[in-house]
Amino acid sequence: MMTEPAIPDTIPAASLILMRDSADLGEPPEILMVERGASLAFLGGAMVFPGGRIDPGDRAMVAKDDPDGEDTAARIAAIRETIEETGLAVGLAPLPRPDVMAALRDGVRQRRRFADVLAEHGLALDRDALTPFARWCPEHVPVRRFDARFYLAEIARHNSAPVIDGDETVAALWLSARAALSRADQGAMRIIYPTRRMLERLALHRDVAAALADARGWPVRRIVPFLAERDGVPSICIPEDLGFPITAEPVSTAERG
Repeated sequence: MMTEPAIPDTIPAASLILMRDSADLGEPPEILMVERGASLAFLGGAMVFPGGRIDPGDRAMVAKDDPDGEDTAARIAAIRETIEETGLAVGLAPLPRPDVMAALRDGVRQRRRFADVLAEHGLALDRDALTPFARWCPEHVPVRRFDARFYLAEIARHNSAPVIDGDETVAALWLSARAALSRADQGAMRIIYPTRRMLERLALHRDVAAALADARGWPVRRIVPFLAERDGVPSICIPEDLGFPITAEPVSTAERG
């Protein structure tokens, strides 16, 4: 008798959805997406938002009296991973100059303690620069199961040119949420189910301010997609009270990773 494989323990992770308003008046805001290297075991070749695992060093930076230490550690991880993958920084005060930014990235890539790297340059964390947006924890992944928190953050256009690391990240692209969805529908880029749902939600907004206001207006709970029938069609579904305009997709079309 065959048994279902055990669902692995979750790996805490965090990602940063960087946004900037369009240079063209009336055009929707742009979002930074990065392409993961095709040889990577997890989501190789997919377009994602920069991010990664929450490390022990991130937790070590959390004050003992922090009422929500896991959220703070996730924000730190999102900032650190975005620096490593794209060479861009938000959530630091003051915002680093280009030469300092290069030194920060070198320190992060050398796996030095993030706290030490920041201290060397007189930088402090600005956790309020990140706005909680979503938290995804799919159960279907047979090898790695991430409990990933996603944050929105605005970045100024003059500080928004990414520099890819050429390792985990092999390309980076600024584009609107609608353009990303269109490319995915045309087969020009690969996005997975949670990414698609988040892009659909972000595509509703005319500017970054509206997207941030929307994020603050909805609760953020752990989302575990589930199987159910919708109009007689087997679908992958999510709760309907978390701000997402589309909450079900047929199993036959869903890209689950």
